[in-house]
Amino acid sequence: MSNLLALVRHGQSEWNQKNLFTGWKDVPLTQKGIDEARRAGMALAARAVRFDMAFTSRLVRARDTLDLILAELGQEGLEIIEDEALNERDYGDLVGLNKDDARKKWGEEQVHIWRRSYDTPPPGGESLKDTAGRVLPYYEKEILARVLAGKRVLVSAHGNSLRAIVMVLDALSRDEVTRLNLATGVPIVYELGPDARPLAKDILEI
Repeated sequence: MSNLLALVRHGQSEWNQKNLFTGWKDVPLTQKGIDEARRAGMALAARAVRFDMAFTSRLVRARDTLDLILAELGQEGLEIIEDEALNERDYGDLVGLNKDDARKKWGEEQVHIWRRSYDTPPPGGESLKDTAGRVLPYYEKEILARVLAGKRVLVSAHGNSLRAIVMVLDALSRDEVTRLNLATGVPIVYELGPDARPLAKDILEI
């Protein structure tokens, strides 16, 4: 399959496990996250998916997930490009706070707006719109261009940076993308046509 693009949200991190707002904070994977990353690699290997290059954010949980996937595929020497354009959404003043504690401090409704609205950022942080504003130009210039040139590309990134890409690929509205949840360690494989629209989509769950 040419024009192949696979997206994977990193495995569970230590702050995911503790229910903390993580954002750009660099935290490692849990053992569960390591296992999720390995299963993602196994799922790709089971379908004989191979890659020509990969992209990841500059955060260790995404890079480690990518390394574990490539190890399962036997592609440890693959070309990898890291860029902070693919980093998770910056949660600003919420970073490091327990999500339940944040609800007690600001109220359920306000925290829900910060987490799930498209264009309302938390204090000092980014909205999903802001995140898409840095992710999508990079996606179009660096990632999509290579896919359309025939490269088979793997992207290991984060819930919100990948939501921005899926929003474009799946032609989701702003309301639809705010309800989209991407599971950790589950590859989403697209085959794209020459117009960059998906010809096929496969979610590889084991």
